[in-house]
Amino acid sequence: MSLTDIGYVKRLMAAHGITFQKKFGQNFLINPMVPQRIAEECGARPCDAILEIGPGIGTMTQYLCEMYERVVCVEIDRALIPVLGETLADYDNVTVIEGDIMKIDLAALFAEHFQGKNVTVCANLPYYITTPILMRLLESGIPLDNITVMIQREVADRLCAAPGTAEYGAVTAAAQYYAEVEKLFNVSAGNFLPAPKVDSAVVRMRLYRDRPVKVENEEMLFRTIRAAFGQRRKTLLNALSAGMGEFTKPELSEAITKAGFSETIRGERLSVAEFGTLSDVLWKKKTQKTTD
Repeated sequence: MSLTDIGYVKRLMAAHGITFQKKFGQNFLINPMVPQRIAEECGARPCDAILEIGPGIGTMTQYLCEMYERVVCVEIDRALIPVLGETLADYDNVTVIEGDIMKIDLAALFAEHFQGKNVTVCANLPYYITTPILMRLLESGIPLDNITVMIQREVADRLCAAPGTAEYGAVTAAAQYYAEVEKLFNVSAGNFLPAPKVDSAVVRMRLYRDRPVKVENEEMLFRTIRAAFGQRRKTLLNALSAGMGEFTKPELSEAITKAGFSETIRGERLSVAEFGTLSDVLWKKKTQKTTD
């Protein structure tokens, strides 16, 4: 049984009366070296546990089961559950859960399946919902060691971008606040069935246990980041003025200067640490206004 053999995959799906679901962004890997390499480089140790999102027919799941102590898969497509029951029948260290990772109770899932284990997320994420899934995982507070995902190459480049580059944006700063982000390798469209219209890349995010950037208020940090990139072509002052209505423009100008920046700087020039400095100034200004 080879889950990367096109003929076998088509026969397997025909036997179960199922087809590729475009609404779930299903593209199955047909090059065995890709899922094996993702499993090998995901950052986990043999004694660790894996949370796989969207296992599909189990192509990468098999490698994960062979390399790591425990694997829990969350699959949104009900039709694939019996398929996974067949393809993963030889493994006693895997649990398949039918559910939507955007709705499932992550804390309860961890309490039931991962107590006492270090956990790494490993997934081939659907392009249409990549960022919401990543941000839900990062913001959830669940104790993850790594998030290793195959995503659209363009998104991977954004996640890894440096300040001042065209790819650097709000999602970059948010992700890099939570984790050290590294692109491992690119994956061309020809490695999938059906082939997507764009290439992919594998990114590994090593979550910080002790974040190098510490802020007074995380909500203010993320509001500042979103506002700064909300009108990218404008200066930081004008972008913040448009996106943070509780402050007057003179107040924002004063905050930017106090944080050590020029009024004419653009938000895309600021690193995560610099956004942290600015958000702390804004948070202090806001708390002073509410107490006056």
